[in-house]
Amino acid sequence: MRDYVDTDEGIAAKGLRVTIVRGVPSPWGESIKGVMHIKGIEWQPVSFDGQNPAQTAWTGVDSAPAAMMDGEAPKTTVAEIVDLAERLAPEPALLPADQDARALVLQMGEDLMGEGGLAWSRHLQLVHLGMTAQGGFAGGVAAYLAAKYGYVASMGESYGPNVVALLQQFSARLEASDGPYLMGAELSAADVQLACVMGLFAPLPDEMCAMHPKGRASFETMDASTATALAPNLLAHRDHMYATHLEAPLQL
Repeated sequence: MRDYVDTDEGIAAKGLRVTIVRGVPSPWGESIKGVMHIKGIEWQPVSFDGQNPAQTAWTGVDSAPAAMMDGEAPKTTVAEIVDLAERLAPEPALLPADQDARALVLQMGEDLMGEGGLAWSRHLQLVHLGMTAQGGFAGGVAAYLAAKYGYVASMGESYGPNVVALLQQFSARLEASDGPYLMGAELSAADVQLACVMGLFAPLPDEMCAMHPKGRASFETMDASTATALAPNLLAHRDHMYATHLEAPLQL
């Protein structure tokens, strides 16, 4: 386990520092933790503080994760941070050497972590459920996330089908795989990301992921279509990743 530091301590520190959202299993932050753990990279987690102008000036963004490495520009997307991790610790590789396979892993990463991807769309789905009194995010959390992720009320009914389509896409990919991972026998960054996104649907049990009951209840909200699309092989893949590769219990 690593100790989190605040913004001032993070700025003063040397080496690799990464801002991380605290208190919830944010898939973006958890996936970066997973990559660092697998590669054995030394790094300093910094508590994300979107209200601190010093942190925003330092990272250049009002979101997390953002990675700062001495003398380099901040890395502010999961793809950029994974690329940095590959450079710092080439082995074990989480991006394939083969260019076509690498492009596929990067595309899966966008489908999971990018704007409009599974994690993004799941947030919008939970905001919409909250706005329409069907569970999900509610109150100030819903309002904050609605602005952050670009929630549009008139598009509210489209977010669920997008989530379902992406869940089905990754379930089918696992079904067609000839190994335990999305790329067969080869572990990739996309496996880490998929496992972490599952926390937005079925958070790990409390002994592995201690979180506020209201937050857990929000993440577990699902309509019938989403529940059906959350296929057993997605959760089996998640469980294999945590049993074999990822650090647990989570330090939120």
